[in-house]
Amino acid sequence: MTLQDLFATIEARKTADPASSWTAQLLARGPEKCAEKFGEEAVEAIIEAVKGDQAALTTEAADVLYHLMVMLVARDVSLDAVLAELERRQQQSGLSEKAGRA
Repeated sequence: MTLQDLFATIEARKTADPASSWTAQLLARGPEKCAEKFGEEAVEAIIEAVKGDQAALTTEAADVLYHLMVMLVARDVSLDAVLAELERRQQQSGLSEKAGRA
């Protein structure tokens, strides 16, 4: 499964019955709840990174990617838009990009 496949599945769940899918339940609770859940998963990934547990970090990283995509879908931000932004940033050094942020 690619990230694009996962994103497409999440998008399809946006109109699904919340009783039929965890993703549909999250999306039905609104963008704020999706963002909150993403934040919780990010903190859990940070904890595992600090602890140095590779297996646990791998699991939490998967959760972070999934919940990031749910948050994006909740706010109608496409994965293609995010990937295009990453591609745009590759055209310059990280230091230049950071200095150019508003």
